[in-house]
Amino acid sequence: VGKSRLAREFVDGLERASVLSGRCLPYGEGVTYWPLAEMIKAAAGISDDDPLEEAFAKLRECCEEETVADVLGLASGMLEALEGERSPQEISWAAREVMVTLADVQPLVILFEDIHWAEEPLLELIEHLADWVRAPLLVICLARPELLEQRPGWGGGRMRSTAIELEPLSDEESALLVEKLLSQLAGGSGEPLTAPSKEVLERAEGNPLFVEETIRMLVESGSGNGAADRIPDTLQALIAARIDHLPPAGKRLLQRASVVGRVFWKGALEHLSPDVEDIDALLEDLQVREFALREPRSSISGEPAYRFKHLLIREVAYSGLAKLSRAQYHARFAEWLADRTGEELLEIRAYHLDQAVEFLTELEGAPPEELAQETGDALVKAAKRAMAREAYSTARRLGLRAVELRPTLGARHIAARAAWRLQDWAAVEVEMAKVRDQAHEQEEPVIEAVALTALGEAMLKRHGDCTAAKAIVDNALDLLAGKDDPVAHFDALSVRAHSAAWLGEMEDAVRYMERAYVIALDAGRKDLQTIAAQFLAQTHILRLELDEAELLLTRALELAGESGSVRARVGATLSYGWFLTLKGELDAAETLFEEVRSSSAELGVEPAVATALAKLGWISHLRGDLKRAEKLLRESLRITETRGERGVLPDLQAALAETLADLGKVDEAERLAIEAQTNAGVWDTSAQIAATTALAAVRAAQGRGPEAEELLDSALDIARAGDFKVFELEPLERMVRLLQVAGRNGDATVYEARLAELAPAPSSTARIA
Repeated sequence: VGKSRLAREFVDGLERASVLSGRCLPYGEGVTYWPLAEMIKAAAGISDDDPLEEAFAKLRECCEEETVADVLGLASGMLEALEGERSPQEISWAAREVMVTLADVQPLVILFEDIHWAEEPLLELIEHLADWVRAPLLVICLARPELLEQRPGWGGGRMRSTAIELEPLSDEESALLVEKLLSQLAGGSGEPLTAPSKEVLERAEGNPLFVEETIRMLVESGSGNGAADRIPDTLQALIAARIDHLPPAGKRLLQRASVVGRVFWKGALEHLSPDVEDIDALLEDLQVREFALREPRSSISGEPAYRFKHLLIREVAYSGLAKLSRAQYHARFAEWLADRTGEELLEIRAYHLDQAVEFLTELEGAPPEELAQETGDALVKAAKRAMAREAYSTARRLGLRAVELRPTLGARHIAARAAWRLQDWAAVEVEMAKVRDQAHEQEEPVIEAVALTALGEAMLKRHGDCTAAKAIVDNALDLLAGKDDPVAHFDALSVRAHSAAWLGEMEDAVRYMERAYVIALDAGRKDLQTIAAQFLAQTHILRLELDEAELLLTRALELAGESGSVRARVGATLSYGWFLTLKGELDAAETLFEEVRSSSAELGVEPAVATALAKLGWISHLRGDLKRAEKLLRESLRITETRGERGVLPDLQAALAETLADLGKVDEAERLAIEAQTNAGVWDTSAQIAATTALAAVRAAQGRGPEAEELLDSALDIARAGDFKVFELEPLERMVRLLQVAGRNGDATVYEARLAELAPAPSSTARIA
């Protein structure tokens, strides 16, 4: 008994319970939530060919809240983004809500098949359901053992969960299976069928599929004596031999079905096989021979659905097709999908079109222009859907493939925008420059402005050139004047505010971000309101106005939770963690930074990972765990250097230099501190203070007290000139320790008094804001 058969027998025996199932696909981009989509559509009675309005009406009727329906509609591919980009967390919440609603009516079983192919967000969703649903819900996951490499905790040890591993059949169990199969295949003929030899059973090694396929091949080929020399050595060869024994029309039909996928429809086969007659009879024969099974429910109304009994059968049938035939059938199936389901199964159609293009490119050098255009358009639409789910890495891959086929403005824009969200600044600089030029030529001012905004942020983050960034974004704002695109306006104003802040122009920074907040508020974009609120909170932190900062940060976290945006939550969480560090609440801050590191790593946003690592490193420094601090800061610096980001580089170099100086690794600390001073721009107040303070720490460790004192006074002068009270804390603490060690307690009291006036908590610093 295989895992699918075991699960099927179990659910078939259930009474007074609802059962929903969905399968993960081993192919295609943008199919992260495919199993969830299958479950939701089944629960709501939605067919893939339902008109959009009818499908969404059914979905809203199934869900108690419209917001839940909106999010699930997006996750299921029925809708584009209704309120900006939806996050995996928001989709998990919506899935939980609808599962609770269904389970409250009667016990619910949800069956996820083949989750060894699942992407990370779906695994997170399954864990979320298992952890948080308290209604009568049973979650069954079928997977190959390699899933445990990705999720070792799923092998046992989780609360309210168990794992069942299917061991190979014993010799006795194999013999019993053979006996049952022979009895079944003999039917009412009354003629006994000869069992295969012991050597044949040993070759199966307890694999039930191998046993079944062996028996069926022997029966179908008339090899009644079951001799081992008639049996192929591998399971794939055994299945191939059985397929070769099919009637020619049946073999053609099975191979064309393999192009469709594990599940296929009769109508699709009719479209792919105009040369095959009596498809009903052939499908009946394939079921009798147990190559395929009839699905109890079809996702496309009026279309009987079937599935390969085992995925390996599908793979072997597909391998028997010539590449040109594969290309033709993939393209024709995509044509059928478009005709029957419209945009509903867009990601699947894009995959099949792309497969056709790849095979034709390999065989003929290039696909037909019309096919390339259709494929590129489908990939762009699929990328936009992925962006709406915050699946930026998927959107990036789809967008780049679309550009490879046809470098249209739309394709370049979506690929570059995904790179922007991933903060891949090197790619943004190259690709957004092309988008800017192409948009200018085609008179698309909004897209040109978006490209300029991204280039401005790249100039800021990668090169640390605030003046250039300001000029670039000012051009973007000019282009956006009078244009109705709130997201483009918000992004431009946000980058402009950051540029001003880096230059110390805090009044301008606040003014631009307040404008951005109003735009986000008018547009109903809580994710963007979060970003604006946490930035404004940071301006209060810089002046140590912590009461005002706390109010804004509390609201930012509320908005982030309501929006479900991971991007917004990461920004708010980092800012709140910084606030807690200043308050001396290091445990709470550490928890938040670990959360950011984890969620950002899942999304593939390396800069946020680097920031979280740096903040965790500085917390370790404050606790006196200098070795852990060194490890974390080195990893943060490594990521930043690898990505070529000069904007935060000097801050990181300075933080590591201070840690190394306190560890006694003075030579390397000196080199890093001097590099930090060199890399800190004349306008970058925080970097200048950090680098100067780090070099002071090095000089103190070298016993060069007067030089250290002079450097710390210089750092304090820079902080006071910009009214950045938060940046006074670190050099003040260093100065107090330096003077006390030198026995100059009287001189230290002046600095202690200023520190007492400013510091919100003892031993709190503001490194890497």
